[in-house]
Amino acid sequence: MADSHDKLIRTEFARQADTLAQGVVFNDALILDRIRKAAQLGKHSRALDVACGPGIVVEALARDAGAVVGCDITPEMLAKAEQRCASAALTNVRFVPGRAEALPFEDAEFDVVVSRSALHHFLDPAATIREMARVLKSDGRMVTVDVMASEDAAEAALHNALEILRDPSHVRMLPRSELQKHLESAGLRVESCTTWVNHREAGEWLKITNAPERVGPLKIVMSELATRGATAGIDLCVDGGRILFEHTAGLTVAIKEGKPAAAAF
Repeated sequence: MADSHDKLIRTEFARQADTLAQGVVFNDALILDRIRKAAQLGKHSRALDVACGPGIVVEALARDAGAVVGCDITPEMLAKAEQRCASAALTNVRFVPGRAEALPFEDAEFDVVVSRSALHHFLDPAATIREMARVLKSDGRMVTVDVMASEDAAEAALHNALEILRDPSHVRMLPRSELQKHLESAGLRVESCTTWVNHREAGEWLKITNAPERVGPLKIVMSELATRGATAGIDLCVDGGRILFEHTAGLTVAIKEGKPAAAAF
């Protein structure tokens, strides 16, 4: 199952390489600045961006860090990332192909591990978080950014169904409480979670997938749901013929606790 899902991710994100690289939401300077500040990088810091896509976050982090590595499973995304960082004349970045569930790095190799808009594509997000924690140094920082599903299971299920119809490589947006549980189970201490709302319009959201054959049917489904008062936990509505909704994004910072000091004798 993992192999078929990996293939699906590569197919979908090869298709999305151009549109995602140019997406307004992904290039929002305010959000990128939040990620940079949360990472607390210094000139000697080593950072890893898991599922780095077209290198947008890598570029932002590289301006503060000693070295940044971007890892992704999709060759087309890595090519975009390399092109982006070369155009910015960044010399402290490199890109490595790899699966988030089996990162090609040594234990405790990084001071900071970041992942944005990726957790909802993993079949086993808990295992992925454990792997991210494995390559993080003691007292290192993990910064995850993703859309959060409703804590109401029925609303979250409907929300995720819409996401899967848009992009079949989507698995599941997590509610905030579940993400925190996975982080703590991986031996991390949640330091903070900052949330904000991204106001979305269906046409803009659908365009990113570069799959025009999905647009018409999904708009019909979303419009009918909104007309019937089903908000899917994302305030789905129709306003002046436009299908609107809200994605609640969360930036969560977790710390890998250092080992307790040995007792003195």
